[in-house]
Amino acid sequence: MAITTPTAASDQPTSVRASGDTLTTRAAVARGPHDGWQVTDLRLDPPKEHEVRVKLHASGLCHSDHHITAGDAPVRFPIVGGHEGAGIVESVGPSVTRVKPGDRVVCAYIPACGYCRPCSTGHQNMCVKGLNAGTGMFLDDTFRFHDGDGEDVGGFCTLGTFSQYTVLSEYAAVPLPDDIPFELGALVGCGVPTGWGSAVYAAEVRAGDTVVIFGAGGVGSNAVQGARYAGAKNVIVVDPVAFKRESALELFGATHAFATAQEAHDFVVETTWGQLADKVIITADVVTQEMANAGIAMTGKGGKLTITSVGHLNEQAVTIHAGLLISYQRQIRGALFGDCNPLYDIPKLLGLYRTGDLKLEELITRKYTLDEVNTAYEDLLAGRNIRGIIVHEQ
Repeated sequence: MAITTPTAASDQPTSVRASGDTLTTRAAVARGPHDGWQVTDLRLDPPKEHEVRVKLHASGLCHSDHHITAGDAPVRFPIVGGHEGAGIVESVGPSVTRVKPGDRVVCAYIPACGYCRPCSTGHQNMCVKGLNAGTGMFLDDTFRFHDGDGEDVGGFCTLGTFSQYTVLSEYAAVPLPDDIPFELGALVGCGVPTGWGSAVYAAEVRAGDTVVIFGAGGVGSNAVQGARYAGAKNVIVVDPVAFKRESALELFGATHAFATAQEAHDFVVETTWGQLADKVIITADVVTQEMANAGIAMTGKGGKLTITSVGHLNEQAVTIHAGLLISYQRQIRGALFGDCNPLYDIPKLLGLYRTGDLKLEELITRKYTLDEVNTAYEDLLAGRNIRGIIVHEQ
């Protein structure tokens, strides 16, 4: 296992200059839909109460950030992309108790305060302090990123990890052990728990189940790993991209893979003697009505369809005849962060990585510089990557 030596928190990349308590940081900004990412310099304020400033070392390239530039995410522009990240705490604001300067952290895209109603009932993935994910505004109604004209710039999921530095809530900073490389730490901030938890927690995969997973990218590959770990007998992937099907079979534990839903449906009927799948999980880049209907058609009696993907902003993705639910007593549910609790499940998943029960290095297809962010998303859309990673210059 590779070991990354922490960099001192005071170290700054040569392209970042300090000015009092304000930094100038290089970041990838979306200024509107369909315009791609603009890499530019921004001013970054110091952290305020219960906030920390992090020097990022790595950021994951998730499809959710592409939804911003594709116009499928209801966000406030301009906004710094990125919601998977890992780095070192550079400074902290007043009242911060969870971390200190110099700590290595994972940036969890959903904070977990620990005391709101969702957190206190075991649902940290719905913490109320994550309410400004689409604006990047902090709870005091202000922003930390600002452009050269003085305009406020948000950070996606109040993180903005497509930046050399960022400010985030201390409740979104999860300690990263010294033996875990930053590139792998970034992955467990979103894609790994979202996929793994979609299978293990949200879908409740059990030993002997037949599970169908739509989409085998950065989230779906982890749903495959979760289903395998939970003991599913058949883990069936549906993905039009041959590279992703092959990776699911060779690396992550899928037992079968098909290019189309019809091929998968025919196999499920045959292998289950017509009983159909116990669980169907949609982790594709975009969920469509056709995909949801195909998932329901593959779900057997008492089975569950779990939807983790988001759809196009102005399209209805789930319009199911009630009879299809009632007659087979099927369930449909959504999953946010895979029903994972960041403070518990991020360390748990890193523990499974250490024991060889969860693959992380294999998820990373290619690493990019920040300036290559648009190329990275071209590769993602072309199906060339399971997960791309931005490695920030130090």
